Amino acid sequence: MANQGQPQAGIDAIAGAAKREGRRGPPPVHLWNPPFCGDLDMRIASDGTWFYLKTPIGRAALVRLFASVLRREGDNYFLVTPVEKVGITVDDAPFLGVEMRVAETPQGRALDFRTNVEDWVECGPGHAMRFEPEIETGGLKPYLHVRRDLWAKVTRALFYDLVALGEERDVGGTLMFGVFSRGEFYPMARADELREFA
Repeated sequence: MANQGQPQAGIDAIAGAAKREGRRGPPPVHLWNPPFCGDLDMRIASDGTWFYLKTPIGRAALVRLFASVLRREGDNYFLVTPVEKVGITVDDAPFLGVEMRVAETPQGRALDFRTNVEDWVECGPGHAMRFEPEIETGGLKPYLHVRRDLWAKVTRALFYDLVALGEERDVGGTLMFGVFSRGEFYPMARADELREFA
């Protein structure tokens, strides 16, 4: 349960640490093991909006700083600095894939995605794509691996672009429909079931 009275200094300290530690590249949050200092009333909504004390964080630079020190442990998410770790709530995925670039290379198609925190991610080995059932609509939700068990949900508009790029391939004796990027095939659904997700 989030501490409702979390002082502003707490997030200022986290932002300051993220800025200091990120000067030479992405902060090495996976190497830090600070004490857990409780939960922060911070939430990442399913549309990618970050909230603090139930108010949207309007400064994109501040959101990028917090995103740089985000870590996932199991189903839990934390903002981590060398000296503290605080829990936050993530409704779906912590990032959103908002732009896609498609390139045809000598090795085949390559897909790159820009997240809502301005990271570009090359879909392929090390950055897989997966498709999950969407209960409300009966469709599919695409996700792209960003880093260390952190994923970006790809927007609905880009999902339709992915469908347009899709192709059928045999996967273990089953004809699957999916997308190809950097030598990897990411199945969406069985080819004969595709109409259910269109």
